[in-house]
Amino acid sequence: MSAAPRRGAGPVGCSALRDQASRLGVPVAVLSSHTVASSFVQICEAHAGPSRGVLLDPEQRKKLSSLLEITGHLLAHSMFSRLTFCQELWKVQDSLLLEAVWHLQIQNIVSLQELLESHSDMQAVVAWLFRNLRCLCEQTEDTGQHVDTTRAMLSDFVQMFVLRGFQKISGPRRNVEAEQMPQEGAELVGPCVLPLPSALVFMTLGQHMFSGFSGHTFRSIISTDSPKRFSRHTLTQILTHQPVLKVSDAVQMQRDWSFARAHPLLTGLYRRLFVLLSPEELLGHLQEVLETHEVNWQHVLSCVSTMVICFPGAQRLVTDWVTCLLARAFESFDLDCMVTVFLVVRQAALEGPSVFPSYADWFQASFGSSRGHHCGSKKALVFLFKFLSDLVPFEAPRYLQVHILHPPLVPSKYRSLLTDYISLAKTRLADLKVSVENMGLYEDLSTARDVTEPHSQASQDVEKALQVFEHTGKIPLAVMEASIFRRPYYVSHFLPALLTPRVIPSAPDSRAAFIESLKRADKIPSSLYSTYRQACSAAGEKKPTNAALGMEVEVEPGCAEGSLGLLTAALQELRAAMTDPAQYDVLSAQIAVVSERLLSALGLSEDDSSSKVSRIQLSALAPKLEQREQQVVDLLLTSFCQNLMAASSFAPPDRQGSWAARFVTTTCGRSLLPAVLTRLCQLLLHQGPSLSASHVLGLAALAVHLGESRSALPEVHMGPPVPARGLSIPEFFSSLLTCRSKESSLFCLKFCTATISYALCKFSPQSCDAWYSCLSPGLIKKFQFIVLRLFSEARYPLSVEDTASLPWRPLCLPSADWQRAALCLWRQRAFQELRKEKEFHLTYRDWVQLELETQPEVDSLSDIERRDFHQWAIREHFVPTPSAAGGCDGDLETACTVLVNVLMDFCQSSRSCDHSENSDLVLGGYMGNRDIFSRLQEMAADLEQGPVVPPGRAPSRGHFLFRIFRSRLQALAGGWDMASQLQRQRELLMYKRILLGLPPSVLVGHPRAEQPATPDCAEFFHLVNSELRNLGSHGGALTHDVTVHFFRGLLQACSRSRDPALTANQILTTCQTECPLVLTSALLWWLRLEPELLCRWRCFQSPLPRELQRLRDAWQFASSLLSPDTESPDTVSPTSGPAWVSAAALHFAIQQAGKGSLRRGLERLRCPTEELLVVLFFFSLMGLLSTYLTPHAGNCLTALDICAEILGCLEKRKVPWLPLFRLTETDAGLGHLLLLLAPDQHVRLLPVAFYSLLSYFDEDALTQDDAFLHIAVDMYLKLLCLFVAGETAVLSTLASRTQELQGQGCPVGLITKARLFLLQSIPRCSRKSFSNVAELLATRGDCDPEVSAALLSRQRAVQDTDLSQEPCFF
Repeated sequence: MSAAPRRGAGPVGCSALRDQASRLGVPVAVLSSHTVASSFVQICEAHAGPSRGVLLDPEQRKKLSSLLEITGHLLAHSMFSRLTFCQELWKVQDSLLLEAVWHLQIQNIVSLQELLESHSDMQAVVAWLFRNLRCLCEQTEDTGQHVDTTRAMLSDFVQMFVLRGFQKISGPRRNVEAEQMPQEGAELVGPCVLPLPSALVFMTLGQHMFSGFSGHTFRSIISTDSPKRFSRHTLTQILTHQPVLKVSDAVQMQRDWSFARAHPLLTGLYRRLFVLLSPEELLGHLQEVLETHEVNWQHVLSCVSTMVICFPGAQRLVTDWVTCLLARAFESFDLDCMVTVFLVVRQAALEGPSVFPSYADWFQASFGSSRGHHCGSKKALVFLFKFLSDLVPFEAPRYLQVHILHPPLVPSKYRSLLTDYISLAKTRLADLKVSVENMGLYEDLSTARDVTEPHSQASQDVEKALQVFEHTGKIPLAVMEASIFRRPYYVSHFLPALLTPRVIPSAPDSRAAFIESLKRADKIPSSLYSTYRQACSAAGEKKPTNAALGMEVEVEPGCAEGSLGLLTAALQELRAAMTDPAQYDVLSAQIAVVSERLLSALGLSEDDSSSKVSRIQLSALAPKLEQREQQVVDLLLTSFCQNLMAASSFAPPDRQGSWAARFVTTTCGRSLLPAVLTRLCQLLLHQGPSLSASHVLGLAALAVHLGESRSALPEVHMGPPVPARGLSIPEFFSSLLTCRSKESSLFCLKFCTATISYALCKFSPQSCDAWYSCLSPGLIKKFQFIVLRLFSEARYPLSVEDTASLPWRPLCLPSADWQRAALCLWRQRAFQELRKEKEFHLTYRDWVQLELETQPEVDSLSDIERRDFHQWAIREHFVPTPSAAGGCDGDLETACTVLVNVLMDFCQSSRSCDHSENSDLVLGGYMGNRDIFSRLQEMAADLEQGPVVPPGRAPSRGHFLFRIFRSRLQALAGGWDMASQLQRQRELLMYKRILLGLPPSVLVGHPRAEQPATPDCAEFFHLVNSELRNLGSHGGALTHDVTVHFFRGLLQACSRSRDPALTANQILTTCQTECPLVLTSALLWWLRLEPELLCRWRCFQSPLPRELQRLRDAWQFASSLLSPDTESPDTVSPTSGPAWVSAAALHFAIQQAGKGSLRRGLERLRCPTEELLVVLFFFSLMGLLSTYLTPHAGNCLTALDICAEILGCLEKRKVPWLPLFRLTETDAGLGHLLLLLAPDQHVRLLPVAFYSLLSYFDEDALTQDDAFLHIAVDMYLKLLCLFVAGETAVLSTLASRTQELQGQGCPVGLITKARLFLLQSIPRCSRKSFSNVAELLATRGDCDPEVSAALLSRQRAVQDTDLSQEPCFF
């Protein structure tokens, strides 16, 4: 039979076999079976050698294929016996190759199950099969070849095992075969999953066996329950394998059984089995095994770690399971349940806060309140503390510290149970040489890591304390508390770590400032501080090359490079797993490994990784990172970008699973988040345009997933140019995107396009909350702004919305067209729906704010294009748009109002300047402001033509600009402190710049047909009297630009009037009573103002109006009075009109001419000039105070001489001048007018001027004046109040700069002289002078008790004298 002819199985071949079978007297099927079996064995034995294992070589496969083809033809003609064939093969089973046997099944010759069942000795079959399968796994592992063949073979064998060993029997044969199934299943599957001599071999084989249990294998048997029964059986075998570890061993060793530390073969085996079971089924089976078997705790707890890592919803399930077990434990006082609860919780907590709460949080939540199960009865409390006490000998120090610092809540009558346990735990900690008192200031109890040595923890505490100090500028509360309540640790460990000798920098850094703050607070012993300073001095002299002194340990470069290499390798393995981004378990497992390597690379411990950061402080201008941190963060960011690109090449974001979110939450935890955000600030804000497309896409996806976790992440506080307020993570990313230049706008477009596209693709429209969580309104608005700005086709309504897919996949291509992708996203229905949400509207205010940031010189639009865009945006888009959609409701005045408010806010913000020495803070440092300001000028000019308001709305009263100013000024903080004053002055300076940039008619207005002929200047007058009067250093006049602008407006109003002269006279006459500062300002700047006034008035072909002529005459009077060319002193007299106008002109002329001609000029005034002299003296006082406040306004000694000269003239002519020093708001006439001419600060400083003239007073004449004492005391008390409030500090600065004033110009010297003067004058004053002294002292008498006592004593003496006088009857 072995010599069968080698020819095809065609009709001739079949006929030959029949003939031969007939000659031999055997059935043709038996003969053909023998023949095929013989040829099959010959093929297996050909070229056989030890190295071939169980696989065929290519030649053998070719021959076997031909043989099986012939065999299939024989089967088709019923000329082949499967049973005989199988029996012949088993006779030479040692010669069979497993691959050849497997080919019998796939060619439908004999199934594997039929082949195995044909053997009479099942044990021998199982041994042969297991030996070959093991050889197959080892051969594949060694060579890495024939992977596809091996995987297919294992898949078919596993399918057979599962169906054979774990099928569900029904029908009449159920009772008979049910008894045989367990035994046969064990015989077939047992050696593959039952314990082997080596656990490693067991896991290796299991890993290879179950690697094939996926894909078509699983789908082919999905309709049966066999896979689940197989998984349960296999899982039971693993969990109960060699249960030799006791609970005490598990308590001590479970830290080493975390997912990252467990053997990858074991965790890989678990992951294969988890595919077939739902999380609920897995937990149910795990609980069943724990209740019914002795278990291997290492395998059980490793299973728990793998489960919480690989199942997205495992945290909730495990928490619910543990809660049920805890309730059951206290119901029946079941110790086994308590053991399971504590071991499971601790094991899950080892995987970090991103997957499970910390043990400290769980213990406090479970036992820290009266709702805990332990509070039900005394028996429950005893049960809990008995259990905790039994654990003490085996507990890690960290868990004991958790129990001590977060103890269970115990009723007061059972307090002894708690104190006994705490004493026991502290004794155990003492045995372990761990002290609760020596715990670090910022030590985290949320992990189970080994307790660090106090000096090591102290170094970490110093670094964290320095971080807090840098952010707050104050000594951290934890340090202050430790210096009082934990002094042994503070003195023995914290201070030595802080006071490590070093070379102190010339400019004190944060460490030096922190040490000095502690020294000033008496928190550093003097001896220790002196030793530290001496050691630092010695260190500066020696200049050691080794910077690691004291307790600081220098990290060896080799160790650092090794940890970075391990992290790089782990990230590369994660990259390799991205071929199927949806396989959550595989990626989660690798991410867990990355997380552990990350801690090592950063030199952090496990508790550092979970330490909470309540606030992140970054510097946007100069973000800095340590070299090690930057290397690690760059590795993570590069890996994330590469992984995203790889995953996107296989599946869109919505089908990539949750690997990205898991990567972000695990690797960008709170401890590393500041470094990640700092690096992102460097990349996006400073290097954005240079980033590649893959970087942009990766960082955009990272921004989305960080935003997804915004509720769990701290706020970010950044310096300029970003707002100083706390920002959420999405707002942080939006703040890093600018639109100032062409390059930055293009990068902003790319990043916004990528971010929005990824978010819309990742989350379905049904989960809109996810969009709102991860996308900031600022980012959406910037995208709209740039698209509308750059693409004119986007400015008009879409005709047909594009329903194509979002442009994520095209962005991942090397030749990505970002502009086309942005337009594609713009046309998407999903994005257009998002735009309709009120939160994401690009409002007119947003548009103006973004446009202001643009720098025209580097803009992507030309000047003409930019102007066209502005016209479209304002006139066609935002003005007609309803306010509910972010527009102006068709109101041009509203558009102007919004623009002015945004412009002023922008100019006050740090974004408006480039932070250089030459940056212009007025109206911003960018030319873009002037472009937008041009639009404001155009709209204001349109409003001048008539009210442009929507139908049905009444025109607003007054100019919109003044309403804006009033509302903004009311919103500012009041008070005279320096900060409030500077803020108010800054606001007013911007008001002035805006006013000067608009038509002059804004100040004056113009007559209209329906209004009276006189223009309305009331709003401008109110602004001058309330605000502009206090702005500037001229003391009695406005600045030149405002003055000129007003008079130009006056001329414009005259040009529109039927009677120009009448209009000018009415306006200037109104100024005399309502806003005299306008007239005094005109006199100050008359030499520059007069030429323009005369030139423009000639156009009216009429004489100069009366009031303008009066101003001209007043200036000529002052010039003539002081001119040395005047022939006779009797020829000069004041002009007609108010005397204060002539006085103002004379004052300004004196300032320009100097004091030389003052005395001579005063002597020429022969006619009644009392009011003129009083007002002139008042102006001179204002000039004196101006020189005090602003030294560049003039020489203070010269101003003092001028005041003295005028004062002498007043006293010579016996003109009363004391009323000038008691002006009040209720004064009428001249007093009220003078208050309108003087800045408020000058009026408050009148006491300084009063006592500056002390040496020029005629004391004899003053003491006889009944009003003198009241005014002198009032001025003195006010001077004291000014000194206390710090408003006399200008005198100290002036005295230090001016040698002549040293010793007499300082506030203390002035107060001393004033006090001495009062004490000497009080006894000399008349009796009537003391009539109102008591009322005066009632308010401020306690400022100087000695002066008050002298006044009261003199007052009583006067009263006693009056009473002792005899009455005179005749």
